[in-house]
Amino acid sequence: MLAAAFLIALGFGLVAPVLPQFATTFDVGATAAAVIVSIFAFMRLVFAPAGGALIGRLGERPVYVSGLLIVAVSTAACAFAQNYWQLLVFRGLGGVGSVMFTVASMALVVRLAPPESRGRVSGAYASAFLVGSVLGPVVGGLLAGFGLRVPFLCYAAALVLAAIVVQTQLSHTPSSARSAGDRTPAMRFGDALGVGAYRSVLVSSFANGWATFGVRMATVPLFAVAVLGAGPETAGLALAVFAGGNAAALTFSGRLADSLGRKPMMLAGLLVAGVATAGIGFTAELGWFLAASAVAGVGSGLLGPAQQAAVADVIGNERSGGKVLAAYQMTTDIGTIAGPVLVGVLADRLGYGWAFGVTGAVLVVAAACWSVTREPIKRIEG
Repeated sequence: MLAAAFLIALGFGLVAPVLPQFATTFDVGATAAAVIVSIFAFMRLVFAPAGGALIGRLGERPVYVSGLLIVAVSTAACAFAQNYWQLLVFRGLGGVGSVMFTVASMALVVRLAPPESRGRVSGAYASAFLVGSVLGPVVGGLLAGFGLRVPFLCYAAALVLAAIVVQTQLSHTPSSARSAGDRTPAMRFGDALGVGAYRSVLVSSFANGWATFGVRMATVPLFAVAVLGAGPETAGLALAVFAGGNAAALTFSGRLADSLGRKPMMLAGLLVAGVATAGIGFTAELGWFLAASAVAGVGSGLLGPAQQAAVADVIGNERSGGKVLAAYQMTTDIGTIAGPVLVGVLADRLGYGWAFGVTGAVLVVAAACWSVTREPIKRIEG
């Protein structure tokens, strides 16, 4: 799973710096370019419930591999798009496969990680993903020099390799579909919603999707070009330093989430990420822009393991939580959809200062929700 996460992130990082700029080659503005990012998340959102149901029927590994191959084919098709609408359709189809392998991997982590080390397990998985994210944007920015279509083909190849790794190396893992009859009945979404920690997780997941997966991918590259006058290489560097800050925080945040609790790490991460993200919109020099991006990455790294561990605390190891995980993933995707579009409109009409300021405020609101939430790990211990 760690090897597959690295390959997926490496490939995704190749595409991230060039995707919005590739969209603008079809004579569209910032808002339309942001929709290319949002359509991917929209299709993930629509297909998430079906993805959870497929895991219950087929097991995690078949859904994981199928999802990777769907994204590989759709990404390769993006490289050959001849107009904006073709790119929109191909990118949207990739979202279907993406939610399949994302929910399948989360289900495996939740099911296999023991309660006392959930933060560390989540941190290790996120670290593997982030190592790929550190390398991917830099390489993607350089590959853009050979043409904006080249990174898409490289991403497709990385996904095929990841599918081979998952298919061959997870063959020994017992399937939830085969063992479902021997386990406690699946947790219902209504039951999870009755837990305060789960409600706060949904809010922070929305905020994280808005800022980290939406605005960072769609608006940061455009900001680098429009305000700083930089090219794809600088956009890739900004995404890389964000991932670098994230990876640095992940070296200790998972351990602290297990020892100190989920809540302190969520509060620290959301506040740090919120302030730094708002600050990006007020930078006018490359150095400050990269520094703010790195600090925002640290904030994201502080909250990531604690957030996933909190979801696992609510579900537990003894039962399936496909619908609960799907809803958690859906809130991330709703944020990823809404964030780039609304921030793109703000950037076009009021400027990038407002765009990043609002994004920072969304993260701070999520921190306010966690400030009145009971520590979920204490619920497990009690």
